Amino acid sequence: MAKIKRENLSSKVYAVLKQMIANSRFKPGARINVEKITKELGVSRTPVWEAIRRLEQEGLVMNSPNKGVFMNTLTPEEALDLYAVREVLEGMAARLAAEKIDEKVLAKLEKSLQKQKKIIANEDLVAYSQEDFDFHALIYEASGNPVLRELLQNIKNKMRPISMHVGGFLRTFYEDHTLLVQALEMRDPENAEMAFRKHNQNVMRIIRDEVKSFV
Repeated sequence: MAKIKRENLSSKVYAVLKQMIANSRFKPGARINVEKITKELGVSRTPVWEAIRRLEQEGLVMNSPNKGVFMNTLTPEEALDLYAVREVLEGMAARLAAEKIDEKVLAKLEKSLQKQKKIIANEDLVAYSQEDFDFHALIYEASGNPVLRELLQNIKNKMRPISMHVGGFLRTFYEDHTLLVQALEMRDPENAEMAFRKHNQNVMRIIRDEVKSFV
């Protein structure tokens, strides 16, 4: 029983740290003070380090011997490589989702679009990053392919540093999302795939033309 409790605690710490990252508590390249985290959460070092190892496996943090734990960074070139793969996989997810999606998920996507519109008006990059993550996750889930969903979630996790550098283009992303939802509502696999791929292409264009660094 003690082992199960420890694993549960590790999972809880992992979830808290994941939420901290989603809320931009740690900037790309910033050092994560493990001792401070243990005191803040009121736990021992063991579950924190277990959570850190999971985050490291996901590509979110880097544990550098004798230096510490740091948030991962991305170069524009690395980001473009990730988006090249993500474009293909998200296109596949959209195509599958268009064939399987139900009214309940469509309603959630419409609600997400409403939230995105308000967030953009408030210029809240942190809130948009989280809502964007949830929006994409709904479509991954609707694809009905757990392997595809896991691959896409892992890729999107690695892209956390990007969100704070594309604030001037949120309206373009919102428009892309709107076209995607419209295609899903029409149960149109071809246009759904095209919309999701176009969304990725727009982000890649912005990275190539506008972004010099994600640090």
